Amino acid sequence: MATAKKGGYLGKFLKKADKAIQDGIKKADEALDEAVELGEVTAKQASKISKELSDKAKKESDSLKKKGVERLNEGISSAKKMTTSTQEELELLEKLGQLKKSGVITQKEFLEKKKKILSKI
Repeated sequence: MATAKKGGYLGKFLKKADKAIQDGIKKADEALDEAVELGEVTAKQASKISKELSDKAKKESDSLKKKGVERLNEGISSAKKMTTSTQEELELLEKLGQLKKSGVITQKEFLEKKKKILSKI
């Protein structure tokens, strides 16, 4: 009879241990489900923020491209003006040379004008 009693205690202990294990598994499953739900919310939020940042980056990129094109056009315009200006200065220098040859201006006047023109180029 003592053996039966010991077996009874052992059986009860094993039943309690099994129930505790099952309760622990159930609680772990519930916690895991909550974590998965939180992860989905977080993933959705991350996706939304990522899209917002991507949109901002695209707008900034477009703005920088536009500004770059504007500056490039300004540079091209300035270069054209400088080329035209240089061309005009060289033509003026040729005319001064002709005026010097024809005696309308002196060598000294020609050199003074030439120096001014070349300093602009």
